[in-house]
Amino acid sequence: MSALTEPKPYSRAWLLSDRPTSRRQARAGRAYVIWRRFSENRLALLGLGIILALIVVALLAPLLAPHNPVQGDLRNARLLPPGTAGYWLGTDDQGRDILSRLIHGSRLTLMVVVLVAIIAAPIGLVVGTVSGYAGGWVDAVLMRITDIFLAFPKLVLALALVAALGPGIENAILAIAVTSWPPYARIARAETLTFRNSEFIAAVKLMGASPFRIVLRHVMPLCTSSLIVRVTLDMAGIILTAAGLGFLGLGAQPPLPEWGAMIASGRRFILDQWWVAAMPGFAILIVSLGFNLLGDGLRDALDPKEAGQ
Repeated sequence: MSALTEPKPYSRAWLLSDRPTSRRQARAGRAYVIWRRFSENRLALLGLGIILALIVVALLAPLLAPHNPVQGDLRNARLLPPGTAGYWLGTDDQGRDILSRLIHGSRLTLMVVVLVAIIAAPIGLVVGTVSGYAGGWVDAVLMRITDIFLAFPKLVLALALVAALGPGIENAILAIAVTSWPPYARIARAETLTFRNSEFIAAVKLMGASPFRIVLRHVMPLCTSSLIVRVTLDMAGIILTAAGLGFLGLGAQPPLPEWGAMIASGRRFILDQWWVAAMPGFAILIVSLGFNLLGDGLRDALDPKEAGQ
Protein backbone atom coordinates (compact mmCIF):
# COMPACT_ATOMS: atom_id res chain seq x y z
CA MET A 1 0.00 0.00 0.00
CA SER A 2 1.48 3.35 -0.99
CA ALA A 3 1.82 6.31 1.30
CA LEU A 4 -0.98 8.09 -0.54
CA THR A 5 -3.46 5.26 0.06
CA GLU A 6 -2.51 4.47 3.67
CA PRO A 7 -5.30 5.33 6.12
CA LYS A 8 -4.72 8.31 8.36
CA PRO A 9 -3.81 7.59 12.00
CA TYR A 10 -6.90 7.13 14.18
CA SER A 11 -9.18 6.91 11.16
CA ARG A 12 -11.77 4.12 11.09
CA ALA A 13 -9.80 2.05 8.57
CA TRP A 14 -6.58 2.53 10.54
CA LEU A 15 -8.22 1.51 13.81
CA LEU A 16 -9.95 -1.56 12.35
CA SER A 17 -6.96 -2.82 10.37
CA ASP A 18 -6.39 -6.57 10.82
CA ARG A 19 -2.65 -6.07 10.29
CA PRO A 20 -1.50 -3.37 12.70
CA THR A 21 2.00 -2.07 12.06
CA SER A 22 2.75 -0.92 15.62
CA ARG A 23 1.75 -1.51 19.20
CA ARG A 24 0.13 1.91 19.28
CA GLN A 25 -2.13 0.97 16.37
CA ALA A 26 -2.99 -2.39 17.93
CA ARG A 27 -3.87 -0.83 21.28
CA ALA A 28 -5.87 1.98 19.69
CA GLY A 29 -7.76 -0.52 17.54
CA ARG A 30 -8.61 -2.71 20.51
CA ALA A 31 -9.79 0.30 22.52
CA TYR A 32 -11.95 1.43 19.60
CA VAL A 33 -13.57 -2.00 19.21
CA ILE A 34 -14.25 -2.17 22.96
CA TRP A 35 -15.83 1.28 22.88
CA ARG A 36 -18.03 0.32 19.93
CA ARG A 37 -19.33 -2.75 21.75
CA PHE A 38 -19.78 -0.74 24.95
CA SER A 39 -21.64 2.12 23.22
CA GLU A 40 -24.16 -0.33 21.73
CA ASN A 41 -25.46 -0.97 25.25
CA ARG A 42 -27.80 1.91 26.12
CA LEU A 43 -28.01 0.95 29.80
CA ALA A 44 -24.21 0.91 30.03
CA LEU A 45 -24.12 4.43 28.59
CA LEU A 46 -26.70 5.46 31.19
CA GLY A 47 -24.49 4.04 33.93
CA LEU A 48 -21.47 5.84 32.50
CA GLY A 49 -23.46 9.08 32.45
CA ILE A 50 -24.43 8.65 36.12
CA ILE A 51 -20.81 8.06 37.16
CA LEU A 52 -19.56 11.01 35.09
CA ALA A 53 -22.24 13.19 36.69
CA LEU A 54 -21.10 12.01 40.13
CA ILE A 55 -17.51 12.97 39.30
CA VAL A 56 -18.52 16.40 38.00
CA VAL A 57 -20.70 17.06 41.06
CA ALA A 58 -17.88 16.00 43.39
CA LEU A 59 -15.33 18.22 41.63
CA LEU A 60 -17.64 21.26 41.52
CA ALA A 61 -19.31 20.76 44.90
CA PRO A 62 -18.41 24.21 46.33
CA LEU A 63 -19.86 25.88 43.22
CA LEU A 64 -22.99 23.73 42.93
CA ALA A 65 -24.06 23.63 46.60
CA PRO A 66 -26.52 26.48 47.30
CA HIS A 67 -25.92 26.45 51.09
CA ASN A 68 -23.31 25.56 53.65
CA PRO A 69 -23.39 21.77 54.15
CA VAL A 70 -22.45 21.79 57.85
CA GLN A 71 -24.11 24.96 59.16
CA GLY A 72 -27.87 25.26 59.43
CA ASP A 73 -30.58 27.61 60.60
CA LEU A 74 -32.31 26.02 63.58
CA ARG A 75 -34.65 28.95 64.09
CA ASN A 76 -36.05 29.35 60.57
CA ALA A 77 -35.15 26.28 58.52
CA ARG A 78 -35.55 23.18 60.68
CA LEU A 79 -37.17 20.17 58.94
CA LEU A 80 -38.56 22.16 56.02
CA PRO A 81 -40.16 20.02 53.26
CA PRO A 82 -38.68 19.94 49.76
CA GLY A 83 -39.20 23.08 47.69
CA THR A 84 -39.66 25.40 50.66
CA ALA A 85 -37.80 28.73 50.82
CA GLY A 86 -35.16 27.73 48.28
CA TYR A 87 -34.39 24.36 49.87
CA TRP A 88 -35.07 22.07 46.90
CA LEU A 89 -34.74 18.80 48.84
CA GLY A 90 -35.73 20.15 52.24
CA THR A 91 -33.70 20.49 55.44
CA ASP A 92 -32.73 18.19 58.28
CA ASP A 93 -33.21 18.46 62.03
CA GLN A 94 -30.29 20.89 62.28
CA GLY A 95 -31.69 23.23 59.64
CA ARG A 96 -29.07 22.20 57.07
CA ASP A 97 -29.83 22.03 53.36
CA ILE A 98 -30.07 18.37 52.32
CA LEU A 99 -29.17 19.08 48.68
CA SER A 100 -25.95 20.81 49.70
CA ARG A 101 -25.06 17.94 52.00
CA LEU A 102 -25.72 15.41 49.25
CA ILE A 103 -23.53 17.35 46.82
CA HIS A 104 -20.63 17.54 49.28
CA GLY A 105 -21.28 13.96 50.36
CA SER A 106 -20.60 12.83 46.79
CA ARG A 107 -16.96 13.73 47.44
CA LEU A 108 -16.80 11.33 50.36
CA THR A 109 -18.52 8.59 48.35
CA LEU A 110 -16.14 9.02 45.42
CA MET A 111 -13.14 9.11 47.74
CA VAL A 112 -14.18 5.86 49.41
CA VAL A 113 -14.73 4.10 46.08
CA VAL A 114 -11.45 5.27 44.53
CA LEU A 115 -9.27 4.57 47.56
CA VAL A 116 -10.75 1.12 48.15
CA ALA A 117 -10.20 0.24 44.50
CA ILE A 118 -6.61 1.55 44.59
CA ILE A 119 -5.81 -0.46 47.72
CA ALA A 120 -7.77 -3.69 47.23
CA ALA A 121 -7.41 -4.34 43.50
CA PRO A 122 -3.59 -4.34 43.36
CA ILE A 123 -3.40 -6.57 46.45
CA GLY A 124 -5.79 -9.07 44.92
CA LEU A 125 -4.01 -8.93 41.56
CA VAL A 126 -0.58 -9.59 43.09
CA VAL A 127 -1.77 -12.38 45.38
CA GLY A 128 -3.79 -14.09 42.63
CA THR A 129 -1.16 -13.94 39.88
CA VAL A 130 1.70 -15.03 42.16
CA SER A 131 -0.40 -17.86 43.57
CA GLY A 132 -1.54 -19.09 40.16
CA TYR A 133 1.87 -18.86 38.50
CA ALA A 134 4.01 -20.21 41.34
CA GLY A 135 1.77 -23.10 42.36
CA GLY A 136 2.88 -25.60 45.00
CA TRP A 137 3.16 -24.48 48.60
CA VAL A 138 3.06 -20.79 47.63
CA ASP A 139 -0.35 -21.31 46.04
CA ALA A 140 -1.56 -23.32 49.04
CA VAL A 141 -0.47 -20.71 51.59
CA LEU A 142 -1.84 -17.70 49.71
CA MET A 143 -5.15 -19.36 48.93
CA ARG A 144 -5.65 -20.51 52.52
CA ILE A 145 -5.11 -16.92 53.67
CA THR A 146 -7.64 -15.84 51.07
CA ASP A 147 -10.09 -18.49 52.30
CA ILE A 148 -9.78 -17.16 55.85
CA PHE A 149 -10.89 -13.70 54.71
CA LEU A 150 -13.67 -15.17 52.56
CA ALA A 151 -14.98 -17.20 55.52
CA PHE A 152 -16.27 -14.04 57.21
CA PRO A 153 -19.09 -11.89 55.82
CA LYS A 154 -17.60 -8.70 54.44
CA LEU A 155 -19.70 -6.31 56.51
CA VAL A 156 -19.12 -8.25 59.74
CA LEU A 157 -15.36 -8.29 59.20
CA ALA A 158 -15.36 -4.59 58.32
CA LEU A 159 -17.33 -3.84 61.48
CA ALA A 160 -14.80 -5.76 63.57
CA LEU A 161 -11.86 -3.94 62.00
CA VAL A 162 -13.41 -0.50 62.39
CA ALA A 163 -14.37 -1.29 65.99
CA ALA A 164 -10.74 -2.22 66.65
CA LEU A 165 -9.24 0.76 64.79
CA GLY A 166 -11.78 3.32 65.92
CA PRO A 167 -14.56 5.18 64.06
CA GLY A 168 -13.62 7.47 61.20
CA ILE A 169 -13.71 7.67 57.43
CA GLU A 170 -10.02 6.70 57.07
CA ASN A 171 -10.40 3.57 59.18
CA ALA A 172 -13.61 2.68 57.34
CA ILE A 173 -11.80 2.88 53.98
CA LEU A 174 -8.98 0.70 55.30
CA ALA A 175 -11.42 -1.86 56.71
CA ILE A 176 -13.41 -2.07 53.47
CA ALA A 177 -10.21 -2.43 51.42
CA VAL A 178 -8.92 -5.23 53.66
CA THR A 179 -12.17 -7.16 53.23
CA SER A 180 -12.50 -6.54 49.46
CA TRP A 181 -9.31 -8.03 47.96
CA PRO A 182 -9.99 -11.83 48.29
CA PRO A 183 -12.46 -12.08 45.35
CA TYR A 184 -9.97 -10.22 43.14
CA ALA A 185 -7.25 -12.70 44.13
CA ARG A 186 -9.52 -15.61 43.19
CA ILE A 187 -10.27 -14.11 39.78
CA ALA A 188 -6.61 -13.33 39.07
CA ARG A 189 -5.56 -16.84 40.08
CA ALA A 190 -8.18 -18.45 37.85
CA GLU A 191 -7.10 -16.29 34.90
CA THR A 192 -3.44 -17.11 35.54
CA LEU A 193 -4.07 -20.86 35.63
CA THR A 194 -5.66 -20.74 32.16
CA PHE A 195 -2.47 -19.56 30.43
CA ARG A 196 0.32 -20.46 32.88
CA ASN A 197 1.41 -23.34 30.63
CA SER A 198 0.63 -21.64 27.32
CA GLU A 199 3.10 -21.38 24.46
CA PHE A 200 3.79 -17.67 24.75
CA ILE A 201 4.74 -18.06 28.43
CA ALA A 202 7.08 -20.90 27.46
CA ALA A 203 8.59 -18.67 24.77
CA VAL A 204 9.20 -15.88 27.26
CA LYS A 205 10.91 -18.37 29.59
CA LEU A 206 13.20 -19.51 26.77
CA MET A 207 14.19 -15.89 26.21
CA GLY A 208 15.52 -15.83 29.76
CA ALA A 209 12.80 -13.79 31.49
CA SER A 210 12.67 -14.18 35.26
CA PRO A 211 9.46 -15.31 37.02
CA PHE A 212 9.07 -11.80 38.43
CA ARG A 213 9.20 -10.25 34.94
CA ILE A 214 6.83 -12.87 33.52
CA VAL A 215 4.23 -12.19 36.21
CA LEU A 216 4.64 -8.41 36.05
CA ARG A 217 4.86 -7.87 32.29
CA HIS A 218 2.88 -10.76 30.82
CA VAL A 219 0.53 -12.33 33.37
CA MET A 220 -0.83 -9.27 35.19
CA PRO A 221 -1.86 -7.37 32.03
CA LEU A 222 -3.90 -10.37 30.89
CA CYS A 223 -5.80 -10.40 34.20
CA THR A 224 -6.54 -6.68 34.16
CA SER A 225 -9.71 -6.79 32.06
CA SER A 226 -11.52 -9.27 34.30
CA LEU A 227 -10.33 -7.40 37.37
CA ILE A 228 -11.61 -4.05 36.08
CA VAL A 229 -15.04 -5.54 35.46
CA ARG A 230 -15.20 -7.11 38.93
CA VAL A 231 -14.01 -3.92 40.64
CA THR A 232 -16.63 -1.87 38.79
CA LEU A 233 -19.39 -4.29 39.77
CA ASP A 234 -18.18 -4.21 43.38
CA MET A 235 -18.40 -0.42 43.58
CA ALA A 236 -22.07 -0.59 44.56
CA GLY A 237 -21.25 -3.01 47.37
CA ILE A 238 -18.43 -0.75 48.55
CA ILE A 239 -20.80 2.22 48.65
CA LEU A 240 -23.38 0.22 50.60
CA THR A 241 -20.76 -1.04 53.06
CA ALA A 242 -19.47 2.50 53.63
CA ALA A 243 -23.04 3.72 54.10
CA GLY A 244 -23.71 0.86 56.53
CA LEU A 245 -20.67 1.78 58.59
CA GLY A 246 -21.75 5.42 58.55
CA PHE A 247 -25.28 4.43 59.55
CA LEU A 248 -23.89 2.56 62.56
CA GLY A 249 -21.71 5.53 63.55
CA LEU A 250 -18.43 3.80 62.66
CA GLY A 251 -17.74 5.61 59.38
CA ALA A 252 -17.60 9.33 58.72
CA GLN A 253 -18.33 11.29 61.88
CA PRO A 254 -20.63 14.32 62.21
CA PRO A 255 -20.82 16.91 60.84
CA LEU A 256 -19.39 15.34 57.67
CA PRO A 257 -22.19 14.93 55.09
CA GLU A 258 -21.76 11.18 54.53
CA TRP A 259 -24.86 9.61 53.01
CA GLY A 260 -25.09 6.67 55.42
CA ALA A 261 -24.74 8.96 58.43
CA MET A 262 -27.43 11.23 56.95
CA ILE A 263 -29.82 8.27 56.79
CA ALA A 264 -29.01 7.39 60.39
CA SER A 265 -29.78 10.93 61.59
CA GLY A 266 -33.02 11.00 59.60
CA ARG A 267 -34.45 7.66 60.70
CA ARG A 268 -36.04 9.32 63.74
CA PHE A 269 -38.24 11.42 61.43
CA ILE A 270 -39.00 8.78 58.81
CA LEU A 271 -42.78 8.85 59.37
CA ASP A 272 -43.41 12.60 59.36
CA GLN A 273 -40.33 14.15 57.70
CA TRP A 274 -39.53 11.32 55.26
CA TRP A 275 -37.25 13.39 53.05
CA VAL A 276 -34.49 13.59 55.67
CA ALA A 277 -33.66 9.89 55.27
CA ALA A 278 -35.17 9.28 51.82
CA MET A 279 -33.02 11.76 49.87
CA PRO A 280 -29.61 10.30 50.80
CA GLY A 281 -31.07 6.81 50.34
CA PHE A 282 -32.19 7.77 46.85
CA ALA A 283 -28.69 9.13 46.10
CA ILE A 284 -27.13 5.81 47.17
CA LEU A 285 -29.63 3.96 44.97
CA ILE A 286 -28.86 6.05 41.88
CA VAL A 287 -25.06 5.84 42.24
CA SER A 288 -25.14 2.11 42.98
CA LEU A 289 -27.35 1.55 39.93
CA GLY A 290 -24.91 3.56 37.82
CA PHE A 291 -21.95 1.43 38.85
CA ASN A 292 -23.91 -1.79 38.26
CA LEU A 293 -24.96 -0.71 34.77
CA LEU A 294 -21.42 0.39 33.97
CA GLY A 295 -20.00 -2.90 35.22
CA ASP A 296 -22.46 -4.93 33.14
CA GLY A 297 -21.52 -2.93 30.05
CA LEU A 298 -17.81 -3.38 30.64
CA ARG A 299 -18.27 -7.10 31.18
CA ASP A 300 -20.00 -7.45 27.81
CA ALA A 301 -17.51 -5.18 26.02
CA LEU A 302 -14.43 -6.91 27.41
CA ASP A 303 -15.77 -10.45 26.98
CA PRO A 304 -13.39 -12.24 24.57
CA LYS A 305 -16.27 -14.43 23.34
CA GLU A 306 -18.07 -11.31 22.18
CA ALA A 307 -14.87 -10.09 20.53
CA GLY A 308 -14.65 -13.22 18.44
CA GLN A 309 -18.12 -12.92 17.00
